[in-house]
Amino acid sequence: MALTLSILDQSTIASGRNAAEAVQETLELARLADRLGFARYWLAEHHNSASHAGAAPEVLIAAIAATTRRIRVGSAGIMLPHYASLKVAEQFRMLEAIAPGRIDLGVGRAPGSDGRTAFALNPAAAQSADRFPQQVQEVLGWLGEGLPVDHPFRAIRAQPEVPTTPQVWVLGSSDYGAQLAAYLGLPYCFAYFITEGAGAAEAIAQYRHGFRADAGRLPAPHAAIGIFALCAETEAEARRLFRSRELWRLSRDRGIFPPLPSVEEAEAYHYSDAELARLERIRQRAIIGTPEQVRTRLEALAAELGVEEVAVLTPLHDPEARRRSFRLLAEAFGLPGEAVP
Repeated sequence: MALTLSILDQSTIASGRNAAEAVQETLELARLADRLGFARYWLAEHHNSASHAGAAPEVLIAAIAATTRRIRVGSAGIMLPHYASLKVAEQFRMLEAIAPGRIDLGVGRAPGSDGRTAFALNPAAAQSADRFPQQVQEVLGWLGEGLPVDHPFRAIRAQPEVPTTPQVWVLGSSDYGAQLAAYLGLPYCFAYFITEGAGAAEAIAQYRHGFRADAGRLPAPHAAIGIFALCAETEAEARRLFRSRELWRLSRDRGIFPPLPSVEEAEAYHYSDAELARLERIRQRAIIGTPEQVRTRLEALAAELGVEEVAVLTPLHDPEARRRSFRLLAEAFGLPGEAVP
């Protein structure tokens, strides 16, 4: 079976540009992805971040769904502990009304922010995180499956009631989400780019082993990974473009989330010996290079992990270089899209 290729976008803010420009770059890339033939376009959720502008994926999903024709559009993900289950179900029913049969609702329980910001979003967030499995089931109920007969809100109907429903995914970076997705019989996506792959094989194996087809939602498990990858015409150019991400990752390791630096800023940075050693480890694991190199590594990793789909994350300082990376990737995988200059 051919590997399904999708895109994950964090609406990354680049050094020297602002959040509004990051959102416009997301909208432009999504329209390109639709024409190129990618399967899905997923939007991440982050709050109080100088790195990422995507604080409200449900709003971006609406904008993208209304201006694309065939690509599925969704969240990776909606962090349920911040919100009421009914409101999330209503938002995604509305999105289904905008783009019937093209909406994905990926849900997670991570805060997507620091603890203070999570508290500001929902003062009961800590307790809500403990209710994550119940919240997922409530969302499924309000999306059309119905709530249990003894649920106190069973009589409430999520509006608008439309004939199609979003595809619900569970997202995670540990075995917790994998076990929940398996129990509920839902598709599962592991955030490989967050953990650098640590725990991916174990989580996906648990998902496959524990998957309950009798839950009646999927006939068989469907696993995906969200992963960083970067294509350029030459390996040398890909490695040059990757320098922005390298420097940003060093900041992330220190708990700092700045705008994505330019290649020139990264080249001018004075790295310590410890940082150089860390960069070498990052480079060894990074999936970057020519389109053929990237395709070979993505397919090999997908086969090793047993996943049917990869959602590619490619934050680059140069928006045209990012669009070119996805054009090259689409060509390498032979996606059935339109010819795009």
